[in-house]
Amino acid sequence: MIKDKIPTAWPQLNYPDLKDTLLTVQLWTQIVGKIRLVNTPWINHAWHVTLYVSSRGLTTGSIPYEDGSFQIDFDFVDHQLIISASNGGTKQMVLEPKTVASFYHELFALLTDMGIEVDIYGKPNELAEAIPFAEDEIHKSYDAAQMHNYWQALVRIDAVFTRFRAGFTGKCSPVHLFWGAFDLAVTRFSGRTAPPHQGSMPNMPARVMREAYSHEVSSAGFWGGGESYPFPAFYSYCYPTPADYGKQPVKPTEAFYSEEMGEFFLNYDVVQQSPKPEEILLSFLRTTYDAAATTGNWDKQLVCNLTSFEK
Repeated sequence: MIKDKIPTAWPQLNYPDLKDTLLTVQLWTQIVGKIRLVNTPWINHAWHVTLYVSSRGLTTGSIPYEDGSFQIDFDFVDHQLIISASNGGTKQMVLEPKTVASFYHELFALLTDMGIEVDIYGKPNELAEAIPFAEDEIHKSYDAAQMHNYWQALVRIDAVFTRFRAGFTGKCSPVHLFWGAFDLAVTRFSGRTAPPHQGSMPNMPARVMREAYSHEVSSAGFWGGGESYPFPAFYSYCYPTPADYGKQPVKPTEAFYSEEMGEFFLNYDVVQQSPKPEEILLSFLRTTYDAAATTGNWDKQLVCNLTSFEK
């Protein structure tokens, strides 16, 4: 029997304390994610580029390579980057304050030592300041305690997102971390195609954006914050966006709709400080999906109760 229990000790997160470490680690994950990208066949909506929350940090999962596979793991317990291969080879790198350039050169030297030759596009995506990784001597922050705390939040969020994902029988993404914006996300699909997406992101090819939104979606996620909104927060949006989507009632009462962003938001601290954080987050995920499904006329039978299968 699968026990419906999620850890309740959600850590406090403070963006000013986190921001420098998060940006550096985001850039490190972009390098690692691009290694996965170039060695993995294209999967719809760029699902082949993402990282996943693991019991120690973040992982690429298995990456096919020649006669076997390898994977790269961020360990936020012992603060190491670990490369392991199916031929038994392993290499480690200490995660500590170091420039993006140092991380880049050290990582590729370790891969070469393991006989893994990889060539990636050497600039960040979805960031306005796209300093080549090999030249970035600016971003070098790594607060181990803050990063461990943030990963502990991801562990709990991942569990709730997975529970939310389980209640949908239609096409649905994995729960995965996109290193472009460094957000953990899960996306449901109506099954219908969508109008060509006209939006854009800094240093992101338009064709990638169009393919990502080729079909109608309702997407929810978690983001650590940024200069324009300096708070860790959950978000939920749909594409295309019906005119009355943002007027729909959602829970909890602290959730709000941003006309500027076209998304619902819920600050992380509302969830973290709740006596039942997982239930508060689930209410946000479910009601914002309902807002998309109601205004977008989605098939109501795509949502189901799978409790009977857990026994």
